[in-house]
Amino acid sequence: MNAVIGADFSQRLEEAAAAVESTLDQLLGATTLEGEIARPQRLLAAMRYATLGGGKRLRPFLVIESARLFGVTGAGPLRAGCALEMVHCYSLAHDDLPAMDDDDLRRGRPTTHKAFDEATAILAGDGLLTYAFDVLADPATHADPRVRAELTLKLARAAGLGGMVGGQALDLAAETAQTALDQPEILTLQAMKTGALLRFAVDAGAILAQAHPEQARALSRYGAALGAAFQVADDILDAEGDTAALGKRAGKDAERGKATLVSLLGLESAKARRDALVDEAVSALAGFGAAAATLAEAARFVARRNS
Repeated sequence: MNAVIGADFSQRLEEAAAAVESTLDQLLGATTLEGEIARPQRLLAAMRYATLGGGKRLRPFLVIESARLFGVTGAGPLRAGCALEMVHCYSLAHDDLPAMDDDDLRRGRPTTHKAFDEATAILAGDGLLTYAFDVLADPATHADPRVRAELTLKLARAAGLGGMVGGQALDLAAETAQTALDQPEILTLQAMKTGALLRFAVDAGAILAQAHPEQARALSRYGAALGAAFQVADDILDAEGDTAALGKRAGKDAERGKATLVSLLGLESAKARRDALVDEAVSALAGFGAAAATLAEAARFVARRNS
């Protein structure tokens, strides 16, 4: 990818992150919405802490850029991206708890349960998950109730039993399993725990744009490959990176005996798989031509990131 597109990608990623941060700040304000009774101050502070002031906002960026591919911009993709980011941030707050991954550091600062307490961190995650569907169901996200319903259904399935939550359950079970997971089992786990939300990000753009089914399927293939590449890259970073650069504890996968492609295949083979998945993601965009250059660069970005 040439330097011009690289610079454009970085600028668009930064602009999207700023817009997402601003919108999340507004959504997580103290003013109650119609039907709400009150917003408890400490709970709201914990929800804001878990959500604001960190992260690349890759997931909402993918929503925004996949919708832009069809000429759809504005509040709809931004709000859908913020809903997705709330789900992602809730999952981090819960994953960091002592009963899960037991982490003290996230994005270079204390995890939510360390900054507040465990009960508040659980409730903050609960609040973010619920609020995400509030945002998707709001007519401000899209005027067509069928579009809002499809977004809600797709995110529920990506985030729940057959998606992210199910993947986390498989991940925890693998830590104490008598036999190590094989490659197909690891791929299933990773497609659920990490890949499902990333795939939803681009599915959401197609839903908002009411894209042709063939185009929506191409985007979904892209999202699946990108999600898989992201997880392999994350496993490689955990093995090779350091805590200061990552903003979270490095080396925890090996420490906890987690099932990863790095542990199964070794670093070099894992890197080769990561690169092949990036190529697969880019190839899925071929039908969109130059219009998909930013999404293609996003796939390359997940492989070369250092945190």
